[in-house]
Order: sequence, then C-alpha cells, then structure tokens
Amino acid sequence: MTHGEVSRHLIRALADSYGVATDFWDFDGNYNEVSNATLIAVLRAMGVDASTDETINHELQMRSEREWRTVLPSCTVARNDRETPFQVHIPHGATVQVEVVTDDGGTFGARQIEDFTEPRVVDGALLGQASFTVPEGMPLGYHKLRARVEHEGATTEADATLIVTPTRLDVEDQLAGRAWGMMAQLYSTRSRESWGIGDTADLAEMGSLFGEMGADFLLVNPLHAAEPIEPISPSPYLPVTRRFFNPMYIRPEDIREVAYMSGPQRSLVTWASENVKKMSLENHPIDRDSAWKAKREALEVIYAAGRSQLRQRDFERFREIEGEGLEDFALWCALVEKYGIELPPQLLNVASPYVARERRQLQERVDFWAWLQWVMDDQLRKAQDESRRAGMRIGISHDLAVGVHPRGADVWMIPDAFAKGIGVGAPPDMYNQQGQNWSQPPWRPDTLEEMDYAPLRDMARTVMRHAGLLRVDHIMGLFRLWWIPQGMSPTQGTYVRFNHEAMVGVLLLEAHLAGVIVVGEDLGTVEPWVREYLSERGIFGTSVFWFEKDDAGWPIHPEQFRSDAMVSVDTHDLPPAAGYLAGEHVDLRESLGLLVKPVEEMHEEAREERERVMYRLREHGLVGENPSEREIVEALHQFVAHTPAPMIQVSLVNAVGERRAQNQPGTDQEYPNWRIPLADGTEQVVLVEDLAKNPRLVSLVNALNDEIEATRD
Repeated sequence: MTHGEVSRHLIRALADSYGVATDFWDFDGNYNEVSNATLIAVLRAMGVDASTDETINHELQMRSEREWRTVLPSCTVARNDRETPFQVHIPHGATVQVEVVTDDGGTFGARQIEDFTEPRVVDGALLGQASFTVPEGMPLGYHKLRARVEHEGATTEADATLIVTPTRLDVEDQLAGRAWGMMAQLYSTRSRESWGIGDTADLAEMGSLFGEMGADFLLVNPLHAAEPIEPISPSPYLPVTRRFFNPMYIRPEDIREVAYMSGPQRSLVTWASENVKKMSLENHPIDRDSAWKAKREALEVIYAAGRSQLRQRDFERFREIEGEGLEDFALWCALVEKYGIELPPQLLNVASPYVARERRQLQERVDFWAWLQWVMDDQLRKAQDESRRAGMRIGISHDLAVGVHPRGADVWMIPDAFAKGIGVGAPPDMYNQQGQNWSQPPWRPDTLEEMDYAPLRDMARTVMRHAGLLRVDHIMGLFRLWWIPQGMSPTQGTYVRFNHEAMVGVLLLEAHLAGVIVVGEDLGTVEPWVREYLSERGIFGTSVFWFEKDDAGWPIHPEQFRSDAMVSVDTHDLPPAAGYLAGEHVDLRESLGLLVKPVEEMHEEAREERERVMYRLREHGLVGENPSEREIVEALHQFVAHTPAPMIQVSLVNAVGERRAQNQPGTDQEYPNWRIPLADGTEQVVLVEDLAKNPRLVSLVNALNDEIEATRD
C-alpha cells in the first residue's frame, strides 16, 4: 500500500492523537491539507508506524491505552491558584489513596472527585479509573504525587512528578514605569582589547555605559555554546547546546588566576592575543575560528597554572550544582576535540561502555571544558552585577534560541528528547516566501513529558541564572513547531503541537525562581489566542514597527500598539533602519535570488512603504519636510516611545548608523550572516570604548530619553 492509499480518516485520527496537524491555514489565508507522505514521516520521527492501515489501527489502540498502563500520569503540571484534576489507573475493585509530597518533605491530601469512566481491559487485566485533584494553593516547585494502592491484600506505591507553576509571572517591581534597553550582537561589539570577537568584558562595559545613559536592560544574542573546535558555525541560533555557554566569549585576562601567573606564563597569553586583537580594528567578516583558536591556547595556559584552594573549591561546587549535565557536556567537548564533530558510531550512545572508557581516559580534558563553563558563569555574573550597579533595573538580558545543531551536544546527551529525521523551520510568509528550514531537530512532545520536562527546566535555569530578562526566540515553539521531514522542502512540512500549558508553566516557574522577565518573540503566523494566553500568563510579546500595519498597509498609530509587548523599530533579520529605508533589503534579496516577485514590483512596494512611514512621522510631528537620515531614525524611535508598550528596545546598529543586516533568512554561505562587525554608516568600525562619545548614539539616546520623559507628563 502506498502513502496515498493509507486511509485518510485513519491517519488523520492517529496524527491528531499525537498533536500532528493534518491541515492548516497559511500566511495568505489559504487552506492547506497535509499530505499522507508528510504525516507518515512526521509520525515515524515520533516512533509511530503509520505506513499501513493495519499498523495505524495498532498504533491507535496503543495510544488510547497509554495512560492506562501506569498508575499515575508520568508528569502533572498544575497552576498554584486552582485545583488541577488528574487520573489514576488501578486494578478494578482496588482502593487507592493519593497525596502530594512537596520538595521540602511536607504532605497534602489529594481530593477524590467523581469519575464514571467504565473499566477496560488492558493487556489482559481489567483496570479502573479514579480521578483526583491537586489542591489549590500548593507551593510553587517540583513535587511528587504518591499513590498507595490496596488490592487483594497487597499494598503497592507509585510516585510521579508534580510541577506547580505560577498562573502569572509577577514582574511589576522590575517594570515600575517604562523601561528601555539596548540590543547588541555581542560577537560584533568589540573593543581594542577584544580577541577579534566581543566578549564578557565588552558586555560588562556596555552594561555599565548604557546603565549610566538611562537604559534598564541590555539584550544580547544567544550566548549558547558552539562547536568546541574549528570550524565553528557562525549562527548564534544554531548552538550545540542551549543549556551551556560559549567559552569564546570569555575575556582571558579577566580570569583571576592571570594576576598570579609568572611573567613567562603571562607572555604566552599576550602572544596568543596579538594577531586576533588586531582583527577587532578591521571591518572584515568576523573570523570565529581564528579568534577561538588563539583564545583556547591562552585558556589552556591559564588552566594549567592552577587555582588556589578556595577557587578550586568554588569550581568543584559549581560542578556539583550543574551535575551530570555539565559532566556529559564537558565529555562531549573532549570527544569532539579528539575525534571531530562526526563522532565514531561506537561513541554515539552516551550510556555505552565505549563512552565510559573515554570518560576515564579523557578526564583531564573533561575537567578543562567544565572549567571553561565555570569561568564563563563567573564573568557573566560580574557583567550582570556591573549593569545593575550602573542603574539598570533589569540588567543583562539573554536570548533563547529555538533549537540546536543536529550533531550537537544536546542531541548526544539526551537523544530521546529529540525527533529524528526532522528539521524545524517556518512555512512561507511575506518576508520568506519559500519558507525556512533551520535544520534543527525538535523536541518530542511525548518524551518531554516522560522526562518530566527536565531538558526545558535545566536549560531555562542555567540561561536565566545571571539574567534580568529572557527573550524566547519563536515562542510559538512552546505551542507548535513547523516540522519538515528530511528530504522535503519547507513547504511540505506540518505543525506539531506541544503541551503549551506544561511548557509555559515550567518556563514561568524557572523565571519566578530566578526573578526574570520573559519576552516571547511572537512575530509571523501566530494564532490570536496564543497572544492572549501569553499575556494572561505574564509573558510579554514582541512588536516591530515595520510589521505593525493596518489592513490597508499603513503603519498603525502609536496608541494602537499592544500594551503587553516589547517594542522595537526592527529586527536582526532586517537591515538596520537606515538601510531599510533605502530599500537595501530588496536589493539584497534580489541579488541572492530570494524574491518571488519582480524586483521592480518589490522596489515600488518599498518606496510606497517609505512614503507612508514618512507621512505617519510627519502626522505625529516627529520630522520636518526634509529630514536627515539621523533625524528619521530618531523619529522612528520617538514614535515607538509613544506606544503603550512597557519596554522599548533600541538596536545598537541603529544607534551608530550601521546599514548592513546581521542575517538574511534563507541563506547560508551566500551572505556573511552573523559575521558583520559593528560599524557606522561610513563602514568605519565602532569600538565599545568609543560608544560613549559616538555622536549618533548619544543623540538617539537623548532623543529617546526626552520622549519617554515627555510621555510621562
């Protein structure tokens, strides 16, 4: 039987039971049915055989019996302000008592409620179902459900995870009044002491400077770890792990042990930096490979110099806290260092005896890679402290990428969490008319629940440890993701739904524990109820000036913007304001073959868009008849300052007059994505230590501060 001959009603039922969409509405409002071939491939990636009607019927039965095969649900996620029902499955005629055991050892009784579900035979045994509720007002945290079952004179116990989350994230204290902040691509913002790439010292310097200038936060690109050896993927949105950080951002000279090194040892560090420091002064594509090779050599010297007993104890405590996850990540780095990114087949299973042997043999290298994470953690903490001391109410803000490298550490460490043979992406929309495939394997919704959402909570906890705000890239990924089977185009994918109540709840719990604001990037195709749901849970959305238009294509007025979002003029996937106003995004996409409309038509649309923007700015008294480029850019930021949005984001590239886009979606090697150093409109490099006196930046910040102050009156 071919894919087309599989009964449509059967495969639709099976797909729906696993949260796989069988149809969808596209960006243009057109209805689309997902092909059987796509559904079969997506279900296969979740370990489900949908190749024939016979296997589909078997899988449907197994799916319907799944929850009956365990006494308690594998993981229950509840809100703290309401009762949450859950089901218990026991032998028919047995009695059961259920209680909640909190993380501090306390107990609460779970109340039984009516359940008239008929008993059913599963695996030859007659089972019954009873329903209970998690009590309202439970303390936030990670607890347990415990069931005691009595049947035919025997007593058995079963435990399962209970996660109690806040209904709403309370961030009023951090956002008393409006907040504005700068957004910078850290790798591109370099100083004279940078090793060819921006680092934690530059981060602290910017946090201190912008704090003094009135900013409340500094948002940077994802700092997730990249490959430990060259070649290194330039995209910060394609990391090998989202839990740990990229040691490329370490400033070697700021490590405490350097001050106590001998002269010859310090000379080795200095010599390693000489050539790459020169790169920071040049407007050439950022060379991560050279920068990391030089920095790694210096870090090896610093590590070998040793630590005081106090510092060694601090390092050991850090390893204890991070636990197995850090040890496995450090081992993966050591293995890649030895064998390359394509590990030998016998080393692909983290639990294999071959890996255990390598762990013993590579212990010294494992220690080194773990040490790098400790150093990075310490420098990030100091950057956050400097930012807060400078007056920032929120401080350093991190960005969470949507996925990971298909051959990276996360996939190796927790393979059961990921779907195989699938890439995550996006269907076609007005800005990416061929769709996108980000080549990242998605988490599996079913195994995430079985793992008590540990991959999500471990990742969130680490990323938010020294942050004041977390931006979640493509937050729709907590609700649904566009899955593209291997070998198919982005147009042939489909949506797969996640348990958003659980995913959002876990994220909110970790944010609450860390005292962090959460902002979701909710651009593109987003169902209206999702934005309402996120707002109700205390997660802010994202508003971008260029995308906020009415039905006729005109920019909406400031008062029409959302009051529950972070607002900005543009994004890193578009040229900065100066370049966009000049229509450079059309020229760039045309030169790269990304347009599906004639270039003349696209230029005409861009010209009309600019005219409407200028009309709107004049209408609100923000520009005169012949404004300069600087005045227009400032007016755009003054415009968004008039919106009711509680947070305003200013891109550093706009502040210094840069015109080049950091990233062009739909390209790989055709454009130097994520390798553009910070420069001004004349393509002169702008260094971190020169920002305080940069006339365009100072002028823009003053204009924005004045406008925000005026809106308070």
